[in-house]
Amino acid sequence: MDLTKSVLGIELGSTRIKAVLIDERHMPIAGGDFEWENQLVDGIWTYSMNMVHRGLQACFAALKDDVKAKFGVELTTVGALGVSAMMHGYLPFDKDGNQLAEFRTWRNTITGEAAEKLSALFGFNIPQRWSIAHLYQAILNGEGHVKDIAFLTTLAGYIHWKLTGEKVMGVGEASGMFPIDSGKLDYDEGMIRKFKALTGVDLRAILPKVLPAGENAGYLTEAGTLFLDPTGTLKAGVPVAPCEGDAGTGMVATDSVRVRTGNVSAGTSDFAMIVTDKPLGVHREIDMVTTPDGLPVAMVHCNNCTSDINAWVNLFAEYSALLGHTVDKGELYTKLFRAALEGDPDCGGLLSYNYFSGEGVTDLDEGRPLFARMQNSRFTLPNFMRTHMLSALATLKIGLDILTQTEKVEIDKLYGHGGFFKTPEVGQRMLSAAVGAPVSVMETAGEGGPYGMALLGAYMLWKDQGETLPDYLDHKVFAEARSSTLMADEKDVAGFNAFLTRYKKALPVEKTAIEVL
Repeated sequence: MDLTKSVLGIELGSTRIKAVLIDERHMPIAGGDFEWENQLVDGIWTYSMNMVHRGLQACFAALKDDVKAKFGVELTTVGALGVSAMMHGYLPFDKDGNQLAEFRTWRNTITGEAAEKLSALFGFNIPQRWSIAHLYQAILNGEGHVKDIAFLTTLAGYIHWKLTGEKVMGVGEASGMFPIDSGKLDYDEGMIRKFKALTGVDLRAILPKVLPAGENAGYLTEAGTLFLDPTGTLKAGVPVAPCEGDAGTGMVATDSVRVRTGNVSAGTSDFAMIVTDKPLGVHREIDMVTTPDGLPVAMVHCNNCTSDINAWVNLFAEYSALLGHTVDKGELYTKLFRAALEGDPDCGGLLSYNYFSGEGVTDLDEGRPLFARMQNSRFTLPNFMRTHMLSALATLKIGLDILTQTEKVEIDKLYGHGGFFKTPEVGQRMLSAAVGAPVSVMETAGEGGPYGMALLGAYMLWKDQGETLPDYLDHKVFAEARSSTLMADEKDVAGFNAFLTRYKKALPVEKTAIEVL
């Protein structure tokens, strides 16, 4: 096996750190993962850096074991590698590389004042989870560490820095830190100047350098190899692609980087990414980010998706164990998801809110998971599961309606990926009911972000002169890719709309729960 003809993609997702190794045919050939969860510490959603380091090394060790088991060789090198992670958040460092504050993740809704003031200043929607909102809120709060910030980055940017020594990131990931000028593939200079006039902070001095997909973003250093693989088996010198965010890798993994294509990633959070061909109005519910090669993308991001489903599945597993039947968790998910297909289109009058944390689209700074029903609701297991699946997509649907109905954004194709779509047909049909359009899922959809990151590494390594990222994906990666496309029945579409009407009308119940619980 020629390891120099393989490419490694690693993604630090919200519930798993996952590595995928692909071959010259762009097919996954080995993998490894590590499960983790964010923690609410002193009101801040965070992951400890110790857990980041330990999880990354455990994930890579699992990949090494898989390569050894399948091919009988030690994983000593690869042709290229790249790392991606959950976008946004706040990781500040001083001039000596010391971390100045706990990692504040995308899940936090603690920057409302900053986001509102910056949106007004820039004439551009700045969501609460963006790095610049966290920085300005820290300034407004008078936090002492701000004066010492020499480098501000994201989780992906941090890992890339540790692997290569380079303070750079891909343009898609950078677009979740600060607004991007797609024409220049760089931070918006006018907004940079406005921020400096407002705060005195020169963002050029502390933000990572921006690179488009296909550029070389450095090489794996000796220190970087030990950071990833403390055994010393991995060798230095591997070229590293610009790091990206999970939004960008999701677009790549689903071949959704051309204008008027889109994808929905559904896991702990869910978000829709639609590549646009025209400027849009400013909407609090819509973020403007970019593809990994810099095209503008309208993003509807929701903090909550499958966490509540996972909690209920765990409860059902406990119930099974109580009866003396230990069940395989994967099989349980499949059976419960399939049961949802048998539910009433409008869920029989049941209602749930899956808000573990705050939700910007519905203007909530905190969340309380909530399930409700009327005395005459059809309280069955299929309706119960369908309710939680539609609830996982409801907030996304509210944001997408702004794009399709208010802004008249046209979508030629929509792909789904992530854990929500692992059970064939079920999540796909639910999303189709939500958007009222066909939804496609590729056979590699379960690989998700790390697969997309590996493809970005392959593009850097193997692209032809002048070949664009959309052309590379269309012609070399997905030309013969197998996918399934489903369109929900009219009654399912009508049922989702009826559920959403009930969902929006009852939002004051969720707001009251936040106040009193």
